[in-house]
Amino acid sequence: MDFSELLGDVPKEKFRVTANKLLNECFLLKCCDDTKKYYYYVLNNKELFESFFDLLGYELNIIKDFGMISVSNSFGTGRIQLKKPESIILLLIRLIYIEKSRELSQINEVLVSVDDIYERYRTLRLKRVLSKVVMRTSLSKLKRYHIINNLDSDMGDPETRIQIYPSVTLAVRSADLEELYRSGRDKLETYPEGGDADEQDDEEASED
Repeated sequence: MDFSELLGDVPKEKFRVTANKLLNECFLLKCCDDTKKYYYYVLNNKELFESFFDLLGYELNIIKDFGMISVSNSFGTGRIQLKKPESIILLLIRLIYIEKSRELSQINEVLVSVDDIYERYRTLRLKRVLSKVVMRTSLSKLKRYHIINNLDSDMGDPETRIQIYPSVTLAVRSADLEELYRSGRDKLETYPEGGDADEQDDEEASED
């Protein structure tokens, strides 16, 4: 039987849009306005999405306690390419999330300022200064994958508030934290002085 026949009365276009959103944007979150309706749509059609992604070699991951849905590839592919500064910023955001969530009763309400991220970066004592351009472009990419959201317009401005979503816990697995920190720091230290850090080679740093 063709898979489209299994959909029955389920609108094919809505199913297609939701599946592509999950593949292209990594996470569907209950707490994110942009993905909330898709999150519930997958929950209401869980078996169909499981069957569909299984055909593609993906596993559907539903974590209701955190209100998030993702997919993981059984063959180890489908990983997002991040540049070295982006990897470091993702790591710092992950560490901040862990610390902040311990202080809060609702862990999907972790709010920080961009300056908090700048400050954490400075503690690494790297030679390269993190520019506003690199910060802005890095956070914009993480926003696209629903790892963070900005509550103010300019994500390079230290005063801008950032909400860190619980999806950051899946974007960087705990077992990878030490390796990512060491690798990212070592490679950033080798960058030549001058030029933009975001022009350097890419690095695999998170999953979809």
